[in-house]
Amino acid sequence: MKIGRNINLWTGININLIKDTISMPYRYFALKKDLRKLQSQYTKEDEFFPVNALYPCWMDKKDLAGTSRGDYFWQDLLCAQRIFLNNPERHIDIGSRIDGFVAHVASFRQIEVLDIRPLSNDIPNVTFKQCNIMDDKNIEQGSTDSISSLHCLEHFGLGRYGDPICYNGYLIGFKNIHAMLKPKGKFYFSTPIGKQRIEFHAHRIFSLRYLISMISPYYEIDQFSYIDEMGNLNANLEITKELIDNNCGCNGNGYGVAVFELTKK
Repeated sequence: MKIGRNINLWTGININLIKDTISMPYRYFALKKDLRKLQSQYTKEDEFFPVNALYPCWMDKKDLAGTSRGDYFWQDLLCAQRIFLNNPERHIDIGSRIDGFVAHVASFRQIEVLDIRPLSNDIPNVTFKQCNIMDDKNIEQGSTDSISSLHCLEHFGLGRYGDPICYNGYLIGFKNIHAMLKPKGKFYFSTPIGKQRIEFHAHRIFSLRYLISMISPYYEIDQFSYIDEMGNLNANLEITKELIDNNCGCNGNGYGVAVFELTKK
Protein backbone atom coordinates (compact mmCIF):
# COMPACT_ATOMS: atom_id res chain seq x y z
CA MET A 1 0.00 0.00 0.00
CA LYS A 2 1.33 3.43 -0.90
CA ILE A 3 1.62 5.81 2.02
CA GLY A 4 1.84 8.72 -0.39
CA ARG A 5 2.08 12.22 1.01
CA ASN A 6 2.09 11.03 4.63
CA ILE A 7 5.82 10.22 4.25
CA ASN A 8 6.70 13.90 4.16
CA LEU A 9 4.38 14.60 7.08
CA TRP A 10 6.12 12.12 9.39
CA THR A 11 9.57 13.26 8.24
CA GLY A 12 8.59 16.84 9.11
CA ILE A 13 7.36 15.80 12.54
CA ASN A 14 10.62 13.97 13.32
CA ILE A 15 12.74 16.97 12.27
CA ASN A 16 10.61 19.30 14.40
CA LEU A 17 10.97 17.00 17.42
CA ILE A 18 14.76 17.07 17.07
CA LYS A 19 14.78 20.88 16.77
CA ASP A 20 12.49 21.23 19.78
CA THR A 21 14.70 18.96 21.92
CA ILE A 22 17.90 20.85 21.05
CA SER A 23 16.37 24.26 21.73
CA MET A 24 14.60 23.28 24.98
CA PRO A 25 17.34 24.51 27.43
CA TYR A 26 17.48 27.92 25.71
CA ARG A 27 13.71 28.24 25.82
CA TYR A 28 13.60 27.29 29.50
CA PHE A 29 16.19 29.91 30.52
CA ALA A 30 14.46 32.55 28.37
CA LEU A 31 11.20 31.74 30.15
CA LYS A 32 12.84 32.07 33.60
CA LYS A 33 14.41 35.38 32.59
CA ASP A 34 11.01 36.77 31.51
CA LEU A 35 9.44 35.49 34.74
CA ARG A 36 12.06 37.22 36.92
CA LYS A 37 11.47 40.47 35.02
CA LEU A 38 7.70 40.18 35.57
CA GLN A 39 8.17 39.46 39.30
CA SER A 40 10.55 42.43 39.66
CA GLN A 41 7.67 44.70 38.60
CA TYR A 42 5.36 43.54 41.42
CA THR A 43 4.12 46.04 43.96
CA LYS A 44 2.18 45.23 47.11
CA GLU A 45 -1.00 46.10 45.25
CA ASP A 46 -0.17 43.48 42.63
CA GLU A 47 0.20 40.55 45.00
CA PHE A 48 -3.45 39.57 44.62
CA PHE A 49 -2.50 38.33 41.11
CA PRO A 50 0.27 35.79 41.85
CA VAL A 51 2.13 33.61 39.36
CA ASN A 52 1.54 30.12 40.71
CA ALA A 53 2.14 27.97 37.62
CA LEU A 54 4.21 27.86 34.44
CA TYR A 55 2.37 27.46 31.15
CA PRO A 56 5.07 27.79 28.46
CA CYS A 57 3.97 28.85 24.96
CA TRP A 58 7.30 28.40 23.26
CA MET A 59 6.38 29.05 19.65
CA ASP A 60 4.04 32.03 19.94
CA LYS A 61 6.79 34.69 19.90
CA LYS A 62 7.77 33.81 16.36
CA ASP A 63 4.42 32.63 15.07
CA LEU A 64 2.19 34.55 12.67
CA ALA A 65 -0.90 36.43 13.83
CA GLY A 66 -3.05 33.57 12.51
CA THR A 67 -3.55 31.11 9.67
CA SER A 68 -4.66 32.82 6.46
CA ARG A 69 -4.13 30.03 3.96
CA GLY A 70 -5.29 26.51 3.25
CA ASP A 71 -8.36 25.00 1.64
CA TYR A 72 -10.76 25.29 4.58
CA PHE A 73 -9.76 28.88 5.38
CA TRP A 74 -10.30 30.10 1.82
CA GLN A 75 -13.37 28.08 0.83
CA ASP A 76 -15.19 28.95 4.07
CA LEU A 77 -14.48 32.66 3.72
CA LEU A 78 -15.14 32.85 -0.02
CA CYS A 79 -18.48 31.02 0.04
CA ALA A 80 -19.74 32.81 3.17
CA GLN A 81 -19.03 36.16 1.47
CA ARG A 82 -20.92 35.07 -1.64
CA ILE A 83 -23.94 33.97 0.38
CA PHE A 84 -23.93 37.33 2.16
CA LEU A 85 -23.95 39.14 -1.19
CA ASN A 86 -26.57 36.88 -2.81
CA ASN A 87 -28.84 36.93 0.28
CA PRO A 88 -31.04 33.88 -0.44
CA GLU A 89 -34.45 33.35 1.12
CA ARG A 90 -33.39 30.05 2.69
CA HIS A 91 -29.93 28.52 2.98
CA ILE A 92 -29.21 24.85 3.70
CA ASP A 93 -25.74 23.46 4.30
CA ILE A 94 -24.76 19.83 3.91
CA GLY A 95 -21.80 18.57 5.89
CA SER A 96 -19.56 21.65 5.89
CA ARG A 97 -17.34 22.52 8.82
CA ILE A 98 -19.34 23.79 11.81
CA ASP A 99 -16.44 25.74 13.37
CA GLY A 100 -15.59 27.40 10.06
CA PHE A 101 -18.07 27.95 7.26
CA VAL A 102 -21.28 27.37 9.25
CA ALA A 103 -20.11 29.75 11.98
CA HIS A 104 -19.25 32.39 9.35
CA VAL A 105 -22.73 32.23 7.84
CA ALA A 106 -24.51 32.03 11.20
CA SER A 107 -22.90 35.34 12.18
CA PHE A 108 -25.18 37.20 9.75
CA ARG A 109 -28.16 34.93 8.94
CA GLN A 110 -30.11 31.75 9.65
CA ILE A 111 -28.60 28.54 8.28
CA GLU A 112 -30.01 25.00 8.29
CA VAL A 113 -27.40 22.24 8.60
CA LEU A 114 -27.80 18.61 7.51
CA ASP A 115 -25.09 16.11 8.50
CA ILE A 116 -24.85 12.36 8.94
CA ARG A 117 -23.00 12.98 12.21
CA PRO A 118 -24.74 14.26 15.36
CA LEU A 119 -24.30 17.76 16.77
CA SER A 120 -24.39 17.88 20.55
CA ASN A 121 -25.11 21.54 21.25
CA ASP A 122 -27.39 24.33 20.08
CA ILE A 123 -25.87 27.20 18.10
CA PRO A 124 -27.59 30.58 17.60
CA ASN A 125 -28.90 31.00 14.03
CA VAL A 126 -28.24 27.30 13.26
CA THR A 127 -30.97 24.69 12.84
CA PHE A 128 -29.55 21.17 12.74
CA LYS A 129 -30.88 17.86 11.43
CA GLN A 130 -28.98 14.56 11.40
CA CYS A 131 -29.65 12.68 8.17
CA ASN A 132 -28.07 10.89 5.23
CA ILE A 133 -28.26 12.84 1.95
CA MET A 134 -27.73 9.60 -0.03
CA ASP A 135 -31.15 8.47 1.21
CA ASP A 136 -33.96 9.79 -1.03
CA LYS A 137 -36.37 9.82 1.92
CA ASN A 138 -34.44 12.79 3.36
CA ILE A 139 -34.86 14.89 0.22
CA GLU A 140 -37.51 17.60 0.03
CA GLN A 141 -37.66 18.44 -3.67
CA GLY A 142 -37.47 22.08 -4.73
CA SER A 143 -37.38 23.21 -1.11
CA THR A 144 -34.69 25.90 -1.13
CA ASP A 145 -33.01 28.52 -3.30
CA SER A 146 -29.52 28.06 -1.82
CA ILE A 147 -27.37 25.08 -0.74
CA SER A 148 -23.74 24.66 0.23
CA SER A 149 -21.61 21.56 0.63
CA LEU A 150 -17.92 22.26 1.17
CA HIS A 151 -15.30 19.52 1.34
CA CYS A 152 -18.05 16.96 1.86
CA LEU A 153 -19.26 15.21 -1.30
CA GLU A 154 -15.92 13.42 -1.72
CA HIS A 155 -16.66 11.41 1.44
CA PHE A 156 -20.12 10.12 0.53
CA GLY A 157 -20.26 6.32 0.50
CA LEU A 158 -16.76 5.63 1.85
CA GLY A 159 -17.87 4.86 5.42
CA ARG A 160 -15.56 7.39 7.06
CA TYR A 161 -18.36 9.11 8.98
CA GLY A 162 -20.60 6.12 9.54
CA ASP A 163 -22.27 6.42 6.14
CA PRO A 164 -23.10 3.20 4.27
CA ILE A 165 -20.50 2.00 1.75
CA CYS A 166 -21.65 3.03 -1.72
CA TYR A 167 -19.26 3.35 -4.67
CA ASN A 168 -21.47 5.95 -6.39
CA GLY A 169 -22.44 7.70 -3.15
CA TYR A 170 -21.01 11.03 -4.30
CA LEU A 171 -23.16 10.94 -7.45
CA ILE A 172 -26.32 10.02 -5.55
CA GLY A 173 -25.66 12.88 -3.11
CA PHE A 174 -24.93 15.29 -5.96
CA LYS A 175 -28.23 14.47 -7.71
CA ASN A 176 -30.21 14.67 -4.47
CA ILE A 177 -28.78 18.12 -3.74
CA HIS A 178 -29.82 19.18 -7.25
CA ALA A 179 -33.35 17.90 -6.56
CA MET A 180 -33.56 19.99 -3.36
CA LEU A 181 -32.84 23.21 -5.24
CA LYS A 182 -35.46 25.38 -6.90
CA PRO A 183 -34.81 26.37 -10.54
CA LYS A 184 -32.17 29.13 -10.63
CA GLY A 185 -31.14 28.17 -7.09
CA LYS A 186 -27.48 28.49 -6.06
CA PHE A 187 -25.15 25.63 -5.12
CA TYR A 188 -21.83 26.45 -3.40
CA PHE A 189 -19.64 23.39 -3.81
CA SER A 190 -16.03 22.46 -3.11
CA THR A 191 -14.10 19.22 -3.42
CA PRO A 192 -10.49 17.99 -3.85
CA ILE A 193 -9.02 18.05 -7.36
CA GLY A 194 -6.03 16.22 -8.79
CA LYS A 195 -5.24 12.86 -10.29
CA GLN A 196 -8.60 11.09 -10.03
CA ARG A 197 -8.61 8.35 -7.36
CA ILE A 198 -10.00 7.11 -4.04
CA GLU A 199 -7.80 7.27 -0.95
CA PHE A 200 -9.84 4.85 1.13
CA HIS A 201 -11.58 5.57 3.31
CA ALA A 202 -10.64 9.22 3.61
CA HIS A 203 -11.92 10.76 0.38
CA ARG A 204 -12.11 10.85 -3.40
CA ILE A 205 -9.97 13.14 -5.52
CA PHE A 206 -11.72 14.35 -8.70
CA SER A 207 -10.13 15.45 -11.94
CA LEU A 208 -11.33 18.89 -13.03
CA ARG A 209 -12.43 17.42 -16.35
CA TYR A 210 -14.66 14.88 -14.63
CA LEU A 211 -16.14 17.51 -12.28
CA ILE A 212 -17.10 19.75 -15.19
CA SER A 213 -18.71 16.82 -17.02
CA MET A 214 -20.66 15.99 -13.84
CA ILE A 215 -21.76 19.59 -13.25
CA SER A 216 -22.55 20.79 -16.77
CA PRO A 217 -25.87 18.96 -17.42
CA TYR A 218 -27.35 20.40 -14.23
CA TYR A 219 -25.78 23.82 -13.55
CA GLU A 220 -24.32 26.96 -15.04
CA ILE A 221 -20.91 27.75 -13.53
CA ASP A 222 -21.09 31.32 -12.16
CA GLN A 223 -17.70 31.39 -10.49
CA PHE A 224 -14.74 29.01 -10.28
CA SER A 225 -11.83 29.30 -7.86
CA TYR A 226 -9.25 26.84 -6.62
CA ILE A 227 -6.86 26.47 -3.72
CA ASP A 228 -3.53 25.05 -4.84
CA GLU A 229 -1.42 22.43 -3.07
CA MET A 230 0.40 25.17 -1.13
CA GLY A 231 -2.88 26.48 0.30
CA ASN A 232 -3.03 29.63 -1.84
CA LEU A 233 -6.30 30.92 -3.29
CA ASN A 234 -6.71 31.51 -7.03
CA ALA A 235 -10.04 33.31 -7.19
CA ASN A 236 -12.75 33.74 -9.83
CA LEU A 237 -10.95 32.27 -12.82
CA GLU A 238 -11.97 31.37 -16.34
CA ILE A 239 -11.82 27.58 -16.71
CA THR A 240 -9.28 27.14 -19.49
CA LYS A 241 -8.15 24.02 -21.35
CA GLU A 242 -4.79 24.32 -19.58
CA LEU A 243 -6.40 24.27 -16.12
CA ILE A 244 -8.48 21.26 -17.13
CA ASP A 245 -5.57 19.36 -18.65
CA ASN A 246 -3.25 19.82 -15.65
CA ASN A 247 -5.92 19.81 -12.87
CA CYS A 248 -4.89 23.33 -11.85
CA GLY A 249 -1.32 22.09 -11.38
CA CYS A 250 -2.40 19.32 -8.98
CA ASN A 251 -1.24 16.18 -10.78
CA GLY A 252 1.11 14.66 -8.20
CA ASN A 253 0.31 12.69 -5.06
CA GLY A 254 -1.25 15.73 -3.39
CA TYR A 255 -4.37 17.65 -4.30
CA GLY A 256 -5.91 21.10 -4.50
CA VAL A 257 -9.51 22.11 -3.90
CA ALA A 258 -11.97 23.40 -6.50
CA VAL A 259 -14.63 25.88 -5.35
CA PHE A 260 -17.71 26.45 -7.49
CA GLU A 261 -20.66 28.81 -7.33
CA LEU A 262 -23.33 27.19 -9.49
CA THR A 263 -26.85 28.08 -10.66
CA LYS A 264 -29.38 25.33 -11.35
CA LYS A 265 -30.47 25.21 -14.98
